[in-house]
Amino acid sequence: MRDRRLTEKQNPNSSRIDELDALGIVDLINTEDRQVAKAVRVEREKIALALKFAEAAFRGGGRLIYVGAGTSGRLGVLDAAEMPPTYRTDPYMVRGVIAGGYDALVSSQEGAEDSPEDGVAAMDNLEVSTKDFVLGIATSGTTPYVHGALGRARELGSKTGFLLCTQPSEELLEAHDVVIAPLVGPEVITGSTRMKAGTATKLVLNTITTGAMVRLGKVYGNLMVDLQVTCEKLYDRGCRILESLLELDRDEAKELLERAEGHVKTAFVMGRLGVDMPDALRRLDEAGGVISQVFGDLEK
Repeated sequence: MRDRRLTEKQNPNSSRIDELDALGIVDLINTEDRQVAKAVRVEREKIALALKFAEAAFRGGGRLIYVGAGTSGRLGVLDAAEMPPTYRTDPYMVRGVIAGGYDALVSSQEGAEDSPEDGVAAMDNLEVSTKDFVLGIATSGTTPYVHGALGRARELGSKTGFLLCTQPSEELLEAHDVVIAPLVGPEVITGSTRMKAGTATKLVLNTITTGAMVRLGKVYGNLMVDLQVTCEKLYDRGCRILESLLELDRDEAKELLERAEGHVKTAFVMGRLGVDMPDALRRLDEAGGVISQVFGDLEK
C-alpha cells in the first residue's frame, strides 16, 4: 500500500534534482520554500488558539511543553532554550522534550521515537498537570513517542496540541484541543522533513512563544524590554532601548540600567516615573508585568 503521509510523497518538481548544477539546486529549493509561509498562514487561527493555550498556562503557573523526536524534537528544544535569554523567563516555563534525551540533540537516535512508553515516562517525570499545555510535534503525524506522551498528558489533565505537516486524521482532531497542520507539500528530497516541514515547524513555534511573551507584557511596542543583560550584546541593546524610550544619552542609560540591576523593564519604569527600584517593581507587579498598564502606551 502506498504511504498516505504527505511528508513521504515524492515531489514531481524535484524528480531530476540530481541532474541540476549548483545554482539550479538552489533555485529549486528556494522555489519550494516559498510555499512554507503560505501553508503556515492557512493555519493562523489554530496557531492563535495554541498561543492562547500557552498564555493561559503561563498565567496559571503552568508550562508550555514541546514533545518531539528527531528534527521536530530538536526544534522544540531550541525554541524552549531561547526563551530565558530572550525574555528573561524561568527555564521551567517552556520545556523541550526529545525522544532519546540529550544525546539526541547532537547525534541521531532515531530508534528512540518508536517507544510510546518512553513518551509516557517523560510526562510522568515532568509531573505534567492540568496547568500545562503539551504540544506534540511530529511532521509525519505518526511518531509513537509523541503519541504516547500526549496520551499520558491528556490522562493527567493537560491541554494538548499536535503539530504535523500532513493531513490530520479525524481521530487526531478529536483527541486534541488544537491541531496545527501546515501542508507544505512533499519535500524536495523525499521524506527529508528537516526541510520545508522543519521550516514550517520553526515558524509556528516562534509565533506561539513570541505571541505569548508579548501578551505577558515582555514586549513594549516592539521592543524586547523584559531582558536581563547577561552579555555585551544584551547590555548594548538594553542601553539603546532606554536611550530611545527615555531620550537619554549613553551614560545616563548605563547609570539607570545599573540602578535597576540590569533589568531593562524595571529601569524603564524607574526612568519614566522617577521612582526607585522597589517602587518600580511594585507597580509592575500590580500591573501583571505589563508596562502599558503602568503608564499607558507608546503614544502617551
